[in-house]
Amino acid sequence: MNKFAIVAKKNEKSFLIEQQINRELSANGWVMDKNKPQLVICVGGDGTLLYAVHKYLDQLEDLCFVGIHTGTLGFFTDYTEEELTLCLHDILHHEPEIFRSYLLNINTGKEQLFALNELRIENVKRTQVVDIKVDGEFFETCRGSGICLSTQAGSTAYNRSLGGAVIDNGLNIMQLAEITSIQHCKQRSLGNPYILKMDRKVELTSNDFSDALLCYDHLHQTLDGVNQVICTMSDRCVRFARYREYSYLQRLKNLY
Repeated sequence: MNKFAIVAKKNEKSFLIEQQINRELSANGWVMDKNKPQLVICVGGDGTLLYAVHKYLDQLEDLCFVGIHTGTLGFFTDYTEEELTLCLHDILHHEPEIFRSYLLNINTGKEQLFALNELRIENVKRTQVVDIKVDGEFFETCRGSGICLSTQAGSTAYNRSLGGAVIDNGLNIMQLAEITSIQHCKQRSLGNPYILKMDRKVELTSNDFSDALLCYDHLHQTLDGVNQVICTMSDRCVRFARYREYSYLQRLKNLY
């Protein structure tokens, strides 16, 4: 692997680190190739890495990602900005282990989308009614602000703020959580996060999604003209280049 690209957060600190990485790798025979890289180096935080994943979504099988943390949270990043020299040494002299994190497949009937962290259907203007089926079987009707369906990677993100479980590293599953659901004597839903096997199919249906947003990772779009969103785990994955020992527990402790 000797072709690289850099995706950096838009601030001066990340820009200076980007320049240094470019100089060091180029001086050691690596080639900057923004169109067809083999290694994408993300400088920033988790938002930067999510941006990079979607930027190279059509090339995921041909490249790996490594992250350098300069932002507020770096759950996906393996190095801090103070460890830049170590990171460059590892890239130049070590072969990485490859860790795979699978994507959520989102089908709106109009297009197919993918998410590393989660899908959310959210409505801040009015109560959103969503019928939920799992593998074609009716599960529940949820009334509230919406629904969040996360991957293992996304269990520490929006899902965690909803009271969802943090899922151990390497488990390929989904987690369904309601967003501010309405619970009273006339309306009941599970009200707790539901962890699903990787081969489940989740259907989210409503007679009216017109005011709702479909949010996936850092992106969003309207659901105008859409009445059903079908979600499964994809066989496509994001490949992370791990050059040193990885402690998921340490990252959890850093999170809180």
